[in-house]
Amino acid sequence: MKDWLRKHPQVRTIRVAAADLNGQARGKRIPARFADKVVKDGTRFPFSVLNLDIWGEDIDDSPLVFEQGDADGILRPTERGFMPMPWLEAPTALLPIWMFREDGRPYEGDPRHALRAVLDRYKARGLTPVVAVELEFFLIDDSGKTLQVPPSPRSGKRRKAAEALSIRALDAFDTFFTDLYDACEEMDIPADTATSETGLGQFEVNLMHCDDALRAADDAWFFKLLVKGLARRHGFAASFMAKPYPEYSGSGLHMHFSVLDAQGRNVFDNGGPTGTAMMRHAVAGCLGAMHDSTLVFAPHANSFERLVPEMHAPTAISWGYENRTTAIRIPAGNPAGRRIEHRVAGGDVNPYLLVATILGAALTGIEDQEEPPQAIMGNAYALEDLPQIPATWEAAIQAFENSAIMPRILPRELIRNYVLTKRQELHYLAELSPEEQVELYLDTV
Repeated sequence: MKDWLRKHPQVRTIRVAAADLNGQARGKRIPARFADKVVKDGTRFPFSVLNLDIWGEDIDDSPLVFEQGDADGILRPTERGFMPMPWLEAPTALLPIWMFREDGRPYEGDPRHALRAVLDRYKARGLTPVVAVELEFFLIDDSGKTLQVPPSPRSGKRRKAAEALSIRALDAFDTFFTDLYDACEEMDIPADTATSETGLGQFEVNLMHCDDALRAADDAWFFKLLVKGLARRHGFAASFMAKPYPEYSGSGLHMHFSVLDAQGRNVFDNGGPTGTAMMRHAVAGCLGAMHDSTLVFAPHANSFERLVPEMHAPTAISWGYENRTTAIRIPAGNPAGRRIEHRVAGGDVNPYLLVATILGAALTGIEDQEEPPQAIMGNAYALEDLPQIPATWEAAIQAFENSAIMPRILPRELIRNYVLTKRQELHYLAELSPEEQVELYLDTV
């Protein structure tokens, strides 16, 4: 890590940052000449900082605050080390960190540690998940009272229409996307294909699959920070909020995954289109946990504006082969790449909680050798007898809190902290107008 700073003498300051439960970056600014101390000894801030609400406020009834004297945790660098922050004007380095207790044990309220614990369970079975994510986001001009698509830097015109897979829409913001891909290269984020989507000023970037799921979640988190920061340098906003425009589809964060055995073979591949029994078990686990884990996939009030029928987001707990109306899709293609696509989450999620919850749910199905219901053929929105994803934020909070399956997936302390956070947000969001809610979520999520 120290070598990185020596090779980049232009870097004068660093940011040390961890992801809180909402995926917000919490940390400190430190002069680069004191970086050695952080690398060696870590840094400290209260456990409660990873459990703030969406405004950055303490949770009123959290035992982490006054009950425990607002005690500190120790935050140590992750294995990622230093990386550039290309969205800032001054040369700056980001040092990702995660939280530990005084005795060296991982802090169970840290979402990155929650994912690490799930991956340890896979490793104990000789299995390795391979993960890729697709991130949708909006480019937005938020300078006025009404949100609108930014004018093209090339033409100065606004295209006030959805442009699915439009090369023209991509070309209109070519300077932004060129800078974005250059920045991803600097940060070693494996950004692959970019497309324009069905929302107003909406785009999607796919990150390449990775056999280190912790790194894949890191990349998704870094990518969200990068896109939002870089857009501001270009004079507009980028937002991963689930649904900024009521009349257009919202933004998702779809996750694809397969699983390798100790010999590196894809355990979902049976040489044909149907997949193996282990793939079905994983699908069944994801379906079985979906109702109770919806709060992870839809963590905010605005999230549920996206989860409505026939708006390119699933509403029923269902699966199918090559079927984008279902919550779980098995893509077609080469059997060697057989995988599961989980399509429920919005772009506003915490990537660490997302990956931990999906992989954890799949593992419960594998452990219990569960079988899924029959795969859906045709339009899942038209089938009224399918079990449904919770339709409201309050119902999702209650399902998560009372779940029997979630403690098999996430640490109990994290579950408690997350519920307290969401109940506080639910209370105070009720005081905001729809316009104020959009203003809140636009930059935060």
